[in-house]
Amino acid sequence: MNSTERPRLSVRSPGDLVAAVPYLLGFHPADSIVVVAVRGRRVVFAARGDLPGAGVDPAPAARHLAEVVARQEVDAATVVGYGPAARVTGTVDAVGDALDAAGLTVLDALRVTDGRWWSYLCVEPACCPADGTPYDPVASQVGAAAVFAGQVALPDRAALAAQVSALDGPVRLAMRRATARARRRLAVLAGAPVDGAPPEDVAVGVPPTGETPAEDPPAEGGPVVVVGSGGATRAVRAAGVAAVRAAFRRQRRGERLDDDEVAWLTVLLTHIPVRDHAWSRTDGRDTDISLWTDVLRRAEPDLIGAPGSLLAFAAWRAGHGALAAVALERVLTAHPDHSLAVILDDALRRGLAPSELDGWPVVTGSSVLRRRRRRPRR
Repeated sequence: MNSTERPRLSVRSPGDLVAAVPYLLGFHPADSIVVVAVRGRRVVFAARGDLPGAGVDPAPAARHLAEVVARQEVDAATVVGYGPAARVTGTVDAVGDALDAAGLTVLDALRVTDGRWWSYLCVEPACCPADGTPYDPVASQVGAAAVFAGQVALPDRAALAAQVSALDGPVRLAMRRATARARRRLAVLAGAPVDGAPPEDVAVGVPPTGETPAEDPPAEGGPVVVVGSGGATRAVRAAGVAAVRAAFRRQRRGERLDDDEVAWLTVLLTHIPVRDHAWSRTDGRDTDISLWTDVLRRAEPDLIGAPGSLLAFAAWRAGHGALAAVALERVLTAHPDHSLAVILDDALRRGLAPSELDGWPVVTGSSVLRRRRRRPRR
């Protein structure tokens, strides 16, 4: 689900809207139901869902989608179904009825397949012929304007998911070695015993048996290191804050973190105060998205929770809801109980606007509190 605070595209007809949808979502949809919502004369929100399977009642999903759209404080919407009529028509009707019940005006209801679009509401053969209206999103003026403005429409959702997938080959081997070094480094920093027990067997923030944590919650997201004293906890937190700040500085200068820097950052991010410090410094800037995409793709599989969640947050703040969704899918597939990913996934599914999290996270204690400025409504 995407906010659409991006370069303006002029949409004057159903054909223009069909051509614009891939650029609103970031990819060309297939077997999908899409709702494009407007406030006044401006498109402000686009949401996509999969078409239901054969024999599945589309009404429950349609009501949820309508609730999400209505939450955006919009006036009207257009429904676009992608696929053959046998699969699309019932879902388009269900979504249109749900939007109407939510008090929204349905401007049009369209079906798109095989390079043509049809309107369910227009009955004039002159503008809506029975055999559909051909369109070419690449050759259209809307597509050309979107490309000129720097917007991208990937071939499909799988191509978007590939942008957050793990790097393999020599990169994976190098990161595996760097992460082993980082875990040993963290164990030494934390004062944890490492002789006879590999770093994979211990966890940051989890006290030795019989003790209770003095101040910090446990770590999450993969193998980490025992921190048994307040001094060690402070040392890990300080190292984490330094690593996060260095990563942002390097990214702002256009420099890429090396393997050891990425590995050190990912093991430190399993410590929740460090993760929350990184969260407090992350917003919707392009540099934030680039940083966390790179770290996520290079991180070892058991350490993807924090960088994936931080990428999702940055993408969401920037209005790239589809990118946020695929990042969260990767995290939750591997770590279904990752707390930050669960929170963000719930917010995304509810259709909360990115501005709803202005001021998040509220980090207390010795961590840095940085409130975001509220974005003006456009």
